[in-house]
Amino acid sequence: MPDITYAEFQDLTASIQHNAVHLETRDAYGTETELPHMAKWAAGEPDDLDWLQSWCTKVRNHVKNGRTVRRAKIVSEPLSDYQRWAYTLIGPMVEAGEDIRRVPRRSTSSIAIPGNDFYVLDDRLVVFLHYAGSGLNIALTTSTDSADLDRCRSAFEQVWALSIPHRDYKPE
Repeated sequence: MPDITYAEFQDLTASIQHNAVHLETRDAYGTETELPHMAKWAAGEPDDLDWLQSWCTKVRNHVKNGRTVRRAKIVSEPLSDYQRWAYTLIGPMVEAGEDIRRVPRRSTSSIAIPGNDFYVLDDRLVVFLHYAGSGLNIALTTSTDSADLDRCRSAFEQVWALSIPHRDYKPE
């Protein structure tokens, strides 16, 4: 599977023509972008969420042009500190038009889920996100293999069918 850079990934998510789906399976991430903002939250300091605006702008553009952006998050309950923090900042993304939902991990036991988080873009490309144990993203790889596309689409749709919209999800 070919590696891509983060800049190439950004270009891919900006250029979708129809839809994007994203499955998140980890209870904690440690992305370089997020860590300082999570630290502010943990310290009880306010965050203006300006750092989310480029994604929100991208989502608004997609929605305005009739494209859909969906994200399903498989979460353990009670939520990890990371997921509790993430819950507090999803509002602007949902307001921009991204349909974000959660499903308790215990509900997904019968679903075959790929070993890495992924995006499926326009039903033609899978981007797998690879993380170190610390939660830092260490690689992005792509696949156009029909088996990978089928497996990821199927896993996403099965998780989606069990998921709870952000507005209705109440963290434990």
